Amino acid sequence: MRAWVAGAATAVLAAGLTGCGSGSDDKAGACADGTFTWSGVTHTEKLTHLADPIVIKKRTDSYKARLRGVDTAVRYSTTVTAVPDGVGRTGVLDALGEHLKAEGPLGDAADRPDPRFDTYHEADSGDLQGAYYAWNSIKLVDADFTYTCDSGEPVEGHVRTWEGTGSGFLPCAGEPQVSAAAHEAAERSCPTGSRAAEQA
Repeated sequence: MRAWVAGAATAVLAAGLTGCGSGSDDKAGACADGTFTWSGVTHTEKLTHLADPIVIKKRTDSYKARLRGVDTAVRYSTTVTAVPDGVGRTGVLDALGEHLKAEGPLGDAADRPDPRFDTYHEADSGDLQGAYYAWNSIKLVDADFTYTCDSGEPVEGHVRTWEGTGSGFLPCAGEPQVSAAAHEAAERSCPTGSRAAEQA
């Protein structure tokens, strides 16, 4: 599932803070051919939704779990500070996506998880019985950049966005997952001593 807020409060978008021209057509055009240098790139996975502990007593072929927001005060959104003249916010995100070799656009608002609202996950793998855990997550990325033009001072800024979302419905007796969000979900939902809650 494509998407990307890291579990912190969103930052304010600061547009127009540039050192690469005053915004005239000529200078903006020159700045559009500048070069991005990326540093301090960090990836974080956050749990956004979690189902109540699931115990299926009678064997069944499918199950629909209701997932509630973990932190309803969090708002996931893309922020860029500052935005170079002639590039724009989208250009900064496209450049970061290229640097990360992302499969699609970063921070797709259509897939943005919102903890204020419940969501659902349906498992239809068949032969379901026992204790399970279900969750949704978001894969966040933070990065610093320097945008250098042929003329003018370099622009330094920061991006916070996301590069994907995740979800799952797994047995508590199953193998522990490498995913930080999946591991947290298992710890919070599965019975004490469950295999899935152990470190991968």
